[in-house]
Amino acid sequence: MQRSTIAELSRQLRGGSVTSRALVERYLAAIEALDGSINAFITVCGEQALAAADAADELLQSGQAGPLTGVPLAHKDIFCTTDAPTTCGSRMLEGYVSPFDATAVERLRAAGAVLVGKTNMDEFAMGSSTETSYFGPTGNPWDLNRSPGGSSGGSAAAVAAGMIPAGTGTDTGGSIRQPAALAGVTGFKPTYGRVSRYGMVAFASSLDQAGTLTLTAEDAAILMEAMAGFDPRDSTCADLPVPAYTDALNTSLAGKRIGVPKEFFDAGLDSDNEQCVREAIAVFEEQGATVVEVSLPNLHLSVPAYYIVAPAECSSNLSRFDGVRFGHRHEEVTDLESFYKLTRKEGFGPEVKRRIITGAYVLSAGYYDAYYLKAQQVRQLISEDFKRCFAEVDLLAGPTTPTPAFLLGEKMDDPVQMYLNDIYTIGVNLAGLPGISVPCGLVRGLPVGLQLIGPQFGESAVLNCAHIYQQQTQWHDLVPAISASGSDGDSR
Repeated sequence: MQRSTIAELSRQLRGGSVTSRALVERYLAAIEALDGSINAFITVCGEQALAAADAADELLQSGQAGPLTGVPLAHKDIFCTTDAPTTCGSRMLEGYVSPFDATAVERLRAAGAVLVGKTNMDEFAMGSSTETSYFGPTGNPWDLNRSPGGSSGGSAAAVAAGMIPAGTGTDTGGSIRQPAALAGVTGFKPTYGRVSRYGMVAFASSLDQAGTLTLTAEDAAILMEAMAGFDPRDSTCADLPVPAYTDALNTSLAGKRIGVPKEFFDAGLDSDNEQCVREAIAVFEEQGATVVEVSLPNLHLSVPAYYIVAPAECSSNLSRFDGVRFGHRHEEVTDLESFYKLTRKEGFGPEVKRRIITGAYVLSAGYYDAYYLKAQQVRQLISEDFKRCFAEVDLLAGPTTPTPAFLLGEKMDDPVQMYLNDIYTIGVNLAGLPGISVPCGLVRGLPVGLQLIGPQFGESAVLNCAHIYQQQTQWHDLVPAISASGSDGDSR
């Protein structure tokens, strides 16, 4: 089975050339064949998926189907679901089943999409390699010895391998765009507040945003039309109408100005990655856009600012996981204090513990002003840098990651090197902007990602620009050796 986009599957389903049940059976077979090697899924929902597919087929026969009716997809295992466990990749929540659906899940169900499974992730979304998961690391379909990125690496790997046409993800500091780049798929993060965070287990509340991992920007637009929109259950959700993102695709780039931040092309950028990205940017000039150099002078401060703000918020959010109401608990204790300590010691992995401790420290008396307050001030400077750029240009373009996919285990003993892998993505979260990563080449047989960034609520322009690029190139069509297409390893 060749990898198929949502747009292609939707046309086939509504045209009657395939049924949703047949699609679900094919994807379940692909998961059965491949996931033993990749480990992209924590939970596979076979029986539920087939039942939902049968219901979708009835809608399709009645002529009441929408663009997502009967289309299989997977959710990152950070979105609450009533019919499958929500583990967040942690022992702390192993086996936990939510009494409610996340808003994003609820809306995609209402649009007719069929949940096939929940994907692997770094524990509580804390990581850049999908190696901190309690359920084991995920391999990159391009090279199983390498990481697919993180924390949404399970969804990225599943889409890249053709085990599912699309998956959801969350992006706190690049956790959709970075794995999209390393796994050779399209990863879209909308503006903070565009998609409700209700039912999405919180890591850092002022940074977390739901998004998509797909084969194309067109598919991301289709999913966003269903997922986005105001939700009164989320106080940070924007009360704004949702544009028809698919209608804005194929808008000419003539007269558009695309800024290239000079800080994105620093000494840490792999030279072959840089060549791929610069060749990609040249495509926009061929399509009539003007490319200009711009500056984000405070961008180099984004990583240290992020790793103060995010741990501070996570130390607060994860305090609810104490073993009292739900989740893992240590049974053999004699007092409340040891109960808390032993439950959290057993339930959380090393990276989560590291961030909780860091967060508690920067929020403690005597250090709040020196660390947390200063980081928030730096965050504002970074946001203002982006605003100045968007006064001059329509979009920004640059690399998504400094290098192609790294080896599993390569960075696990050096947290700072792991954190620096997000150096080009974190600023977008600190400023709450929309961004996308699309495949733009291969380096040493591994995918490279081009990142496009827009102003707040500029999703339509970002998706359109990415779509235009994909109409002019074929990088997003390349298939990894380990895939449901039956490739023999030539990545064609």
